[in-house]
Amino acid sequence: MILFLTITLFVLGLLGTLLPFLPGPFLIWLGVFVFGWAEGFVTVDVTHLVGQGILVGIVFAVDWVSSFIGVKRAGGSRASLAGAALGLPIGLVILGPLGFIIGPLAGAFLVEFFSRGDLGKALRISIGSLLGFLGGTLFKLIVGIVMIIWFFLVI
Repeated sequence: MILFLTITLFVLGLLGTLLPFLPGPFLIWLGVFVFGWAEGFVTVDVTHLVGQGILVGIVFAVDWVSSFIGVKRAGGSRASLAGAALGLPIGLVILGPLGFIIGPLAGAFLVEFFSRGDLGKALRISIGSLLGFLGGTLFKLIVGIVMIIWFFLVI
C-alpha cells in the first residue's frame, strides 16, 4: 500500500515537471519521505532524504533562472530580464498555469520591443526566454527521473 502511494506521488511528480501547477520534484521527494516515514527511515534514511532534498532545491533554483538565462544568451538587456521576471507573476495571475510560459516570454518581448523598437531582436529575446524555460523543464525531468531511480536503488 505504501509503495503504491509512493509510486503515485512519483507519477504526479513527473507530470509536475511538465505541468507548471504541480510541484514536480517536491512531489517526488514527498513520495520518498512518505515511504521512509512508513518504514521508520531504515531503508530510506535521513541522508538519502537530505540528498533528495538538495536535488529538489537545485531544480527549483535552475527552474527559476532558466528563462532569464535564455533571455541573456539571446542578447537581452537588463530591462528585458526584468520584463521576463515581472511577466512570470503577471502571466500566472492572468493566464493561470499557462502564464508560467507566456508571462516571461511576453514580458521580455514587450520590454525589449518598447525600449529598442526592434521587432526582430524582441522576438529573438522572447524565444530565448522560451528556450530557457524548455531547457529548465528538461533539466527538471531528468533530475526527477534520477531521483526515482536513486530511490529504487536504495530500496
